[in-house]
Amino acid sequence: MNIPLSKQAVIAVVGAGAMGAGIAQVAAAAGHPVKLLDNRPEAAERAVAGIRAQFAKMAEKNKLTKEAAAAAGERLTAVHQLSELADASLVVEAIVENLEAKQKLYSDLEAVVGGDCIFGTNTSSISVTAIGAALKRPERLAGLHFFNPAPLMALVEIVSGLATDRAVAETLFATAVAWGKTPVYAKSTPGFIVNRVARPYYAEAMRVLNEGGADAATIDACCREAGGFRMGPFELMDMIGHDVNFAVTRSVWNAFYNDQRFLPSLIQQELVDAGFLGKKSGRGFYDYRAGAVRPAPDTETAQAVPDGIVIYGESAAAKALAERLRAQDVSFTRCAANGELVAAADGAALYVTDGRTATRRAAESGIANTVLIDLALDYSKATRLAVSVAAQCAIPSAASAIGLLQAAGIAVSRFTDVPGLAVMRSVAMLANEAADAVNQRVCDARGADSAMRLGVNYPCGPLAWADSVGLSKISEVLANLGQAYGEDRYRISPLIQQKVFSGKNIHD
Repeated sequence: MNIPLSKQAVIAVVGAGAMGAGIAQVAAAAGHPVKLLDNRPEAAERAVAGIRAQFAKMAEKNKLTKEAAAAAGERLTAVHQLSELADASLVVEAIVENLEAKQKLYSDLEAVVGGDCIFGTNTSSISVTAIGAALKRPERLAGLHFFNPAPLMALVEIVSGLATDRAVAETLFATAVAWGKTPVYAKSTPGFIVNRVARPYYAEAMRVLNEGGADAATIDACCREAGGFRMGPFELMDMIGHDVNFAVTRSVWNAFYNDQRFLPSLIQQELVDAGFLGKKSGRGFYDYRAGAVRPAPDTETAQAVPDGIVIYGESAAAKALAERLRAQDVSFTRCAANGELVAAADGAALYVTDGRTATRRAAESGIANTVLIDLALDYSKATRLAVSVAAQCAIPSAASAIGLLQAAGIAVSRFTDVPGLAVMRSVAMLANEAADAVNQRVCDARGADSAMRLGVNYPCGPLAWADSVGLSKISEVLANLGQAYGEDRYRISPLIQQKVFSGKNIHD
C-alpha cells in the first residue's frame, strides 16, 4: 500500500504565482507546514496573506471552522533563500515554463535538501526526463501537475520521467490522495495526458470553422447543447488565452516531430498575431469589449411538422426521437431497423453522421434526400443538433427533416456539408488520441478518462464515450474522415483497431 508523506513533513513551494499559491494552500489545508519562496520582492508574503484570506473566507462560509482556518494559515511561512528549504520533504516548483530555469533550481536544491527529499515539478509541458537530466539523482524527480485553480480542481497528473523511481511516484500519488485530490499516473511524453488528449477538441472545431461549416457561436452551441461540454471550444480557447493555447499546441506538435494530428491552426496563429488573445485582451473569437453583443448561434426557422413520420430501429437516436415526439403529442410510426436509418418523413431520410459528407453518403447509397444529424451525448436531453443536407436533397425534403427534429423539441443548426459535423468528429478524435496514449503506455484507460473528466470537465471520459457509441462506429468515422481529407491526421489508433477486431470495448 502506498504511504503518503506525513503531515509533519515540510512542503516547500517555489513560485508564488497563482499556481504556486494554490498548491501551497492545498498542502497547508491538508495539515502540512508549508514554506513559500519566490525571487520577486515580497511576492511570497503577499501570497501567504492571500491564502490566509482565502481560509478566512472559507470559515465565513462554514467550510472550515475558525480554528481550522487560523491553524491552516499559521502553517504557512514566506521564506527568501533556498537554504531555508533544507528541512523540506517535498519541493514543488511552479516557476516559469523554461527548461533551463527548472534544471538550475533543482540542481541548486540538491546541495541544500536531504537525500530523501522528493522533487515535484508542476510543469505542464516540459519533459520531466529532461528536467531530471541535470540532477545528480534524477530518480527523486517526478511531475506533480496540478490544474488551475489548484484548490478547486481535483486532478493531479503524477508524471514519471525515464529515471523516476517508482516509489517516488507512488508516494506522490498517495500524498495527492491524502490532499483530497484524484491523481492519475502518466509517463513523461509531450502534453502528458490532458494537454495531449485535449488537442482535437480545439483543432477539429477550428477546421470546421475554417471550412465554413458553421460560425464559432454555432459550433460552440452544438458542443454544449448536444455534446454536453461545459464550454464550446471557441469560448474555452478565449478563456484560456490564445497565446497560451497556441503555445501548448505548438509545443506538442513540435515534440511529436510535426505529427499532423497536432497541426496548429492558422486561424489561431492569426488571432495571436493580432493580439486578439481572448477575454484577457478583450477580443478573441468573441468580442468582450464594453457594449459588444454576443452572437447567437444560427438556428433554422420553424418548419411545419411533416406528415408520415417513421422512426426506425432501437438506436439511441431513434429511441430518444420517439420519446420526444410522443411527449410533444406528435404522431409517428415505429418500424424495424432499416440499416442505419433513424427516421424518415416526406421523402427525407435521417442518419447519424458516420464521418462522410451527406452528399457522398447520398451518392453511395442512392438515397438523394439524405440528411445527417450530429452525435449527442444524450439524444433525449439534447436541446440542439447540427445537421447537414446532401447537395442532391430536394428542398421540401430538407425542410421536412428539420421540421421533424423541431417537432421533437430540438433546435436545429444547419451546417454546410462538412464531414463528421462538430460533435461526432471531435469525440472520435478525442477517443482516438486517448486510445493512442493508452496504447503507448502513457496512462491506462481509466486514467485517461479520469484525467479528461476532472482536468478539463468533459461530460464523459472519451474512451467510455467511444465504448458507448461503439468502437466500430468510431473507427468508421475516423476512416471516413481520413478518406475525405486524405490525411494521416485521422489514422486509427492500433488499440481501437485491436478492440474492433476482437469485438471488445476499450474498458474490457
